[in-house]
This record gives sequence, C-alpha cells and structure tokens, in this order.
Amino acid sequence: MAAPLLFDFSSIDLSTTCINRAGIYKILPHAHEFRLLGGVCMIDASRRQIVAYADITEGDWWVRAHVPGRAILPGVLILEMAAQTSAVLAKTVQPGDEFIAFGGIKDCKFRQSVAPGVRLYLLGSGREIRNRRIVCLTQGVVDGRLVFEAEITGMIFS
Repeated sequence: MAAPLLFDFSSIDLSTTCINRAGIYKILPHAHEFRLLGGVCMIDASRRQIVAYADITEGDWWVRAHVPGRAILPGVLILEMAAQTSAVLAKTVQPGDEFIAFGGIKDCKFRQSVAPGVRLYLLGSGREIRNRRIVCLTQGVVDGRLVFEAEITGMIFS
C-alpha cells in the first residue's frame, strides 16, 4: 500500500511559481543538463516543506537513449531531482554558501514509471537540517498519484 503524502498536497496552489528555474540555480550550482527542476510552487521554511516541479518532455536529453520507443525517466534522475529539491529547502531554512553533496538514500520505492508529457511534483519535508547534514523525506507525484518516495541525506561542506 502506498504511503500517505507528506502533507496536504491538495491545499497547494500548483499554478504558482514562487522560485523560478533561474532562481533555483542561483541557489544551487548545477549546470547544463543537470538543471532538472522547472520551479518551486511552495516553500515554507517554518514547516520545512517544499513542492518543486519538473516538466518531463520529449525533448529531454535522456529520452532518445533510455528505453527507445518507450521513454522512461531514469530513477537516478528522479532521485537527483529530489536531492535538488531538498537542497533548495535546506538553503532556505539555513542560508549560506556551503555546498550540499548527496550523502545517501534510504527507503526508496518507485511505484510507477514517469514518461514524457507530465509534470512531476517533488514534495520535500525536512526531517533534520543541521550545520553538517540534512535529511529530507521526499515524494514524487504525477496526476495526483504517488510515483516514488525516499529519504534523502545531504552532507554540507564549507
């Protein structure tokens, strides 16, 4: 049975973008193909919650090679999107110039495949945000359905 969503997703105005793509990548150092997120719909530093999104399109760089004829968004890219979402949340809760590196993953489950033509929403809930480490519970939602969940750990370096 699928886990419940991290918070009431139905109360979020998904038509709002509070941080656009350019704003995300002023916060994060990623470049070129690894600028995977399209925007942030909601971020609440006091509750340590975030909803970001990525529009998955036929023009994405991985489409022609990852299962030709039946493109499926690679799970590692979904996890990278979740890690980037978690890093935006952590840098909002605890601003600074430190670098956040992917430190680990726990309890990861993929529940459905993600293909071009959808918007993937990434939910994050900061479980622990400290000077040296962050831990976020993350989920992905497409068309109101849970498609993945994982606990993401990030290590913070000066």
